[in-house]
Amino acid sequence: MKHGVSIPAFGAFGDIHRLTELAREAEDSGWDGFFLWDHLNEPWPGYTGPRLPMLDPWIALAAIAAATSRIRIGTMVTPVARRRPWKLARETVSLDLLSGGRLILGVGLGGMPEGEHTRFGEDADDRVRARRLDEGLDILAGLWSGEPFSYQGEQFQVDDATFLPRPVQQPRIPVWVAGYWPNRRPFRRAARWDGVAPAKAPATPDGMPGLLTPDDTKEMLAYTLSHRDSEAPFDVVMSAFMPPDPAQARDLAQSYAAAGATWLLEGPTTPDALSTRIRALA
Repeated sequence: MKHGVSIPAFGAFGDIHRLTELAREAEDSGWDGFFLWDHLNEPWPGYTGPRLPMLDPWIALAAIAAATSRIRIGTMVTPVARRRPWKLARETVSLDLLSGGRLILGVGLGGMPEGEHTRFGEDADDRVRARRLDEGLDILAGLWSGEPFSYQGEQFQVDDATFLPRPVQQPRIPVWVAGYWPNRRPFRRAARWDGVAPAKAPATPDGMPGLLTPDDTKEMLAYTLSHRDSEAPFDVVMSAFMPPDPAQARDLAQSYAAAGATWLLEGPTTPDALSTRIRALA
């Protein structure tokens, strides 16, 4: 099982130079991945605190790609519904080229739709966002191919576009699909792509997703794989807040691996505490 970091690009982490330092530390300490949350605005309902410094995750990832050479990078997760998929196609291919083929694209509906969709005039309805996500993924795959591509959907249309260059990774940049378990549709969607990144529904009262237990993970994975018709490798990406005790953290990691997880992502915490945790795994 691979180990990665998944952290916001805002608040205490809203310093692009500190993020780059942390990514270098993670690579030097042998971690496998460094992922940033993709947000535009304070992402929790009812937030009344001070405005937070917030970075664009794609610009930050470009800086991280230039400062590292091995570690996988990406977003966890990009709400495709609030993106133009052709613009996202250009951005992801450019970042894949810059990083030498290290990008992974985490996608989902995205959380806190009132703060990040409605506030900016976007439709926050879950069904609309789901349709935009599915159509957006189809368009990404088509444009990543480097072949002439057209698309007529309910939400998006493309008229005979050819995007070059192709990404380094073939047949495409890996796509991990997030969803709240035990909702079923996101996991049927994930089965069509390259990995699943589950959280537990319902969300906690503060708007943050819950964490799946190892038993939850087994149930979720069995359902997801029952809808998969490909023999290609498939990632199971778990997120967890690790206990401070090293033995307990090791036991929890081993229990997720035994349940079928291929990645374990840790975060968020303070930059200094995260730095200490990164070095502890070296």
